[in-house]
Amino acid sequence: QVQPVESGGGSVQAGGSLRLSCATSGYMYAYYLMGWFRQFPGKEREGVAVIDSDGSTNYADAVKGRFTLSRDNAKNTLYLQMNSLKSDDTAMYYCATNAPSTLDVGSALALDPAQFNHWGQGTQVTVSS
Repeated sequence: QVQPVESGGGSVQAGGSLRLSCATSGYMYAYYLMGWFRQFPGKEREGVAVIDSDGSTNYADAVKGRFTLSRDNAKNTLYLQMNSLKSDDTAMYYCATNAPSTLDVGSALALDPAQFNHWGQGTQVTVSS
């Protein structure tokens, strides 16, 4: 079973930026909805942003206007550019793939972690105020 591999997490001051990367296999990258999720200590995992094979995206309200999701088809890699970071963004960030191919990227369900089956190990993002 192929798993995504995240990188790019770290510590940054509030107002700063980070770019997370998610490397996947070619097969998983080409045909399935992919996305980023995050988990705060003691809380359930929640959706951050998702993208479909056509490049259409959907963002959680908390990150709209600050985070940008993109993909590099040549590298089978997903990126999450995070700008204007806040202390509230401190969490473990996970990349996930293998959601149902019929899932509409624009739907609320697309940001539901339960729709995804292949998960990376996560990368920690810490924002200090």
